[in-house]
Amino acid sequence: ITINIGTRNVDIAGNHVNLTVKEFDLLNLFMSNVGKVYSRDALLETIWGADYIGDFRTVDVHIRRLREKIEADPANPQYIMTKWGVGYYFAE
Repeated sequence: ITINIGTRNVDIAGNHVNLTVKEFDLLNLFMSNVGKVYSRDALLETIWGADYIGDFRTVDVHIRRLREKIEADPANPQYIMTKWGVGYYFAE
């Protein structure tokens, strides 16, 4: 995965991947902090902001959609991993 912060472009194996703003922000955060586990609350505060009022499950929906776009097999991810009961992280 190649990510260009300035242009907000993501390429996988030479193919451009269209991400929403939040998907890009999540991927950028994960790739900038490989191996660090983020709870839903931490992701909501970091990506959506401390004043976000909404369902915390939005994180799960965004992670699912991001996996669908960047993973060869979203059901068996190799990049964005789940640490059950804790949160999400980018695999080392």
